[in-house]
Amino acid sequence: MPEESRIRVLSVDDHPLMRDGIAASINAQADMIMVAEAASGRDALALFRDHRPDVTLMDLRLPDMSGIEATIAIRAEFHDARIIVLTTFEGDAEIQRALQAGAMGYMLKSMPPRELVAGIRQVHAGRKCLPPQVLSSLAQHLGEEPLTPREIDVLRSLAGGGGNREIAQALFISEETVKVHVRHILEKLGAADRTEAVTIALRRGVIEL
Repeated sequence: MPEESRIRVLSVDDHPLMRDGIAASINAQADMIMVAEAASGRDALALFRDHRPDVTLMDLRLPDMSGIEATIAIRAEFHDARIIVLTTFEGDAEIQRALQAGAMGYMLKSMPPRELVAGIRQVHAGRKCLPPQVLSSLAQHLGEEPLTPREIDVLRSLAGGGGNREIAQALFISEETVKVHVRHILEKLGAADRTEAVTIALRRGVIEL
């Protein structure tokens, strides 16, 4: 198949071995070609401008910015960019953020290569790609009240080991307000205490260390 009629893919991942494996899977397909590989968000935007790929595979953890931020930056400039988040993280909060940023797919690196290439074809055809494992993670917390941005700030401070006084000082709020936020965080996450709240939040991708 001539190059111009193949699905042109950009891979964004800061691990060379992972990029090599992805490229091998892509280039083994008669209808696909890897046109560029980026190791950072800034590189991803520059290479997208140069190559205008049909589909971009985006890792969530990059050295200069998150994959979500890189997705937002690319789509701000190229509204029709088709991006699949390809990651090891399956927390519902991260999936939601990726979809809100405009990603058309969310796939896990643990999936077999045949599922990855099928997902690329699906997104290239204009359809969303959310495998059962990803949908299950999303559905688990569907309808739950999300944490507010301020509650997430408090949660990050809790993860850093801050006490009420330190959190109050850092966020310029009263200790009483911190206590109210903590109580709401525990209720919304279904946690018995602060440590469990941080554990749940990390697992779901609400915060990251």
